Amino acid sequence: MLPPRKDGKTLSGVLLTLLLAAGVFAAAWWFTRANPKNALAAIETQKPAVKGKEEEDKAGPKAPELDGGVAWLNTSKPIRMADLKGKVVVLDFWTLCCINCIHTLPGLAKLEKKYPNELVVIGVHSAKFDNERDTESIRKAILRYEIKHPVVNDANMEIWRNYGVRSWPSLYLIDPEGVLVARGSGEGLHEALDDAIGKLIVTHREKKTLISKPVDFGLAAEKTQSPLFFPGKVLADAKSNRLFIADSTNHRLVITDLGGNKLAIVGQVGKPGFKDGSFDQALFDDPQGMALDGEFLYVADRKNHSIRLLDLQKKTVSTLAGTGQQGHDRDRGGPADKVSLNSPWDLFLQGEKLFIALAGHHQIWTLDLKKKILTPFAGDGRETLRDGPLPNSCFAQPSGLASDGKNLFVADSEVSAIRSVPLDGEGKVSTIVGLDLFEFGDVDGIGDKVRLQHALGVAWHEGLIYVADTYNSKIKTLDPKTRESKTFLGGSKDGWVGGGLFNEPAGISISGGKIFVADTNAHRIQVIDLKTKSVSTLSLKGVPQVTR
Repeated sequence: MLPPRKDGKTLSGVLLTLLLAAGVFAAAWWFTRANPKNALAAIETQKPAVKGKEEEDKAGPKAPELDGGVAWLNTSKPIRMADLKGKVVVLDFWTLCCINCIHTLPGLAKLEKKYPNELVVIGVHSAKFDNERDTESIRKAILRYEIKHPVVNDANMEIWRNYGVRSWPSLYLIDPEGVLVARGSGEGLHEALDDAIGKLIVTHREKKTLISKPVDFGLAAEKTQSPLFFPGKVLADAKSNRLFIADSTNHRLVITDLGGNKLAIVGQVGKPGFKDGSFDQALFDDPQGMALDGEFLYVADRKNHSIRLLDLQKKTVSTLAGTGQQGHDRDRGGPADKVSLNSPWDLFLQGEKLFIALAGHHQIWTLDLKKKILTPFAGDGRETLRDGPLPNSCFAQPSGLASDGKNLFVADSEVSAIRSVPLDGEGKVSTIVGLDLFEFGDVDGIGDKVRLQHALGVAWHEGLIYVADTYNSKIKTLDPKTRESKTFLGGSKDGWVGGGLFNEPAGISISGGKIFVADTNAHRIQVIDLKTKSVSTLSLKGVPQVTR
């Protein structure tokens, strides 16, 4: 994700510059739109442009201190560069909303596992959204994304400025002598970073400047006890008296009746993986949105980049679409079992067509359930807000889907917008509310005056779109005809700050006169009576507490 320049345009370019052998050799990895792994090129020798009063020597610029953070997490004290002497260090500049940042985390975890004695990763959280500046929100994100390394809350972006960072995510590589030797922006840098780390380890082991011993940051992992752990989406069906809960960070699905009585658990608690089979054998990895067709449930298996199919009668799980690997081709579809998807986040079913919000591609795709063919439907893959004909339109991390039967309503999270897409593919994509990547807030009103903040969920009911305005911790209503948005429940008065109605709700479903809300950061399902607006927490009976 790229921040705005002063002229309102975005900064572009994905660059990794390696300064090895005392700055004599430089290489850069440019990652193409189609396939970043095949885009290696060498460019001119240069040093990373680092701001501040860092010491220069023949080897290169010394990495600036990590000063200016308002809080440190996953460590008992602030970290100084002296604490990192003898270690290869990767600084990960990220913000918790960003899908590219989320995609970077598994690669960093692999590197931490590969080099446990030599490598230290430090997350520098430099927020985009106002809500993300809050230390507690970052703490929740650390738990949700299972981050084990220290993270500093760079709420005022002082560390960002000192390092000359220009976009999320950005990775900075520091050698055991404290010299800044590499930088890179964007996702897909894992292999290049792995190669660079390996070379640094060899070089500094020979120089006897490497300390091959893990660093103890002196802080035990936080424990949470709850039946659910960051539930991302929920689907209610009054007709069959069933509630489907994507228990996302427990990597499973919980099925209850509408009263919360357990009917089934699908997947293995706290065990991510990619495996078909019976309900108790199958494995998921961060499941999100769902769609129901009788006794078949479709699931967006987000980190497996796949669509899974549950046969609710036979109690089996199979893979319907995706290969289990992240896809990079935004332009071509094909056979469902051959095409790699990119972070599917929500689903909507109409007849034999399954609509997929591909957050990682910034697009809407469809899956023809008869032909088993995946096809790009709307969006050209560029991360921005642009209306127009479906192939030429642009989305920014679409994360929620709903429909009135004619139009698909999209929670376009990174532009804090609600978009409308004609289901028949004719006509144009339009924006109901929302303006662009860096226009957000908490403002009720009409049309362009409305501000949301990273809304992740939408539901349709009797002429209104109900919006899970995630970072405002509110449920709002939106009239697609008049473009009027109103707060329904939540917020600073009766929400998380003042009493705890919602804490970053990400999923919403309406059935049987009730709104079911996946209250993600509170690890629970909230139930709202549509007529009285009374709110209760769903008691899950038969679903045991889990300590994570």
